[in-house]
Amino acid sequence: MTKRIIRGISFFLLAFIIFSAALTGSYGLIAPTSVSCYAEGTQPSYPLVAAYELSHIKEELSKQLSLKTSNSLYGIIPPNSLAVSKQQPLMLYPGGMPFGVKFITEGVLVVGFCDVDSSTGAKNPSSEAGIRINDIITKINGNTINGASELTRIVEESGGCTISISYLRDGKEHTAKLTPAYSVAENKYKTGIYVRDSGAGIGTVSFIVPESYAFAGLGHGICDAGTGKLIPMQRGSVVGVTISGVVKGLAGSPGEVKGYFSSGKTGSLLGNTECGVYGVFASKPANIHCEPLPVGYKNELKEGKAYIYSTLDESGVKKYDIEISDINYNSKGNKCFTVKITDPDLINKTGGIIQGMSGSPIIQDGKIVGAVTHVLINDPTTGYGIFIENMLNQMGDLAS
Repeated sequence: MTKRIIRGISFFLLAFIIFSAALTGSYGLIAPTSVSCYAEGTQPSYPLVAAYELSHIKEELSKQLSLKTSNSLYGIIPPNSLAVSKQQPLMLYPGGMPFGVKFITEGVLVVGFCDVDSSTGAKNPSSEAGIRINDIITKINGNTINGASELTRIVEESGGCTISISYLRDGKEHTAKLTPAYSVAENKYKTGIYVRDSGAGIGTVSFIVPESYAFAGLGHGICDAGTGKLIPMQRGSVVGVTISGVVKGLAGSPGEVKGYFSSGKTGSLLGNTECGVYGVFASKPANIHCEPLPVGYKNELKEGKAYIYSTLDESGVKKYDIEISDINYNSKGNKCFTVKITDPDLINKTGGIIQGMSGSPIIQDGKIVGAVTHVLINDPTTGYGIFIENMLNQMGDLAS
């Protein structure tokens, strides 16, 4: 009988440190290590190269994953186990190596409100216009917005005249009329919102597709910790990372992997989804540590021993023992089963699962079966994992 994962305690996303780019300042968001912060929507100092042509990535993924059979399981292999046995198994390089991302959001994401001190008292033009947290502002007066700094400039130059704002809410486009308020203290017109348009962070690669070097990481999306919503990503770069140390996790205080960007652009991002982030490396990563392994689908996953690959210091990728339990075979999300750290070396070094380990691939019976995604706040030795096929399913959706 399938066991459902039921926990009455808090869990914690493991992967990303992201900072808000806000109109009146910035405030931090939870996840691994602080890497960079962009205020006022200014462009990052690094050159954000344009992402690979989407059609090129689709072509590579289609060829590698054989996304041609309409009745295939997640567009990869047929669901019937007998049919699967007759086909050559899908082979992937297991990850475990760290990677960094630097990205620009699609439009600007509303993450908070701040009243404007007008001559007639506190006002909030955005709230009055019906704007809400999590709305994505895409256009002002019909013109596409390319960052928080552009939004700030248009508002300040409005002279207090009403402007038209186009925004997305739950995937649907809306339009509102907004009249900026003049701040007595700052001597400029303002909208009364905090927005984000860029971010950066560190995570762990889950798997790499041979030949194309398309990859998946994290096992969950890059989210705004204040809102819990996926951050809409317009474009971004993958960069090299050097791990400099760890902060050990304790009950009530998740630890973290510490690191810094150590090289230039090594690839491009394709998507930010509930099941992970996806992209493509420009060439075969030098830190691939073993030959490709076959994929283990959820019907092959069983409770018991397994191991993960992760990088926690300059010595590179290492293997650590875990136990899998409470498998929810019906889960299509990123908390599909419970992961218990049993490796004494890992417990001694990190206390268990820490931020930055998100995406660490899980291997059972010689197959890649999933990736680590969360840690329980009150027990750092315990967390959650995602089925590898959920991640492959999402990759197939991006490629279709």
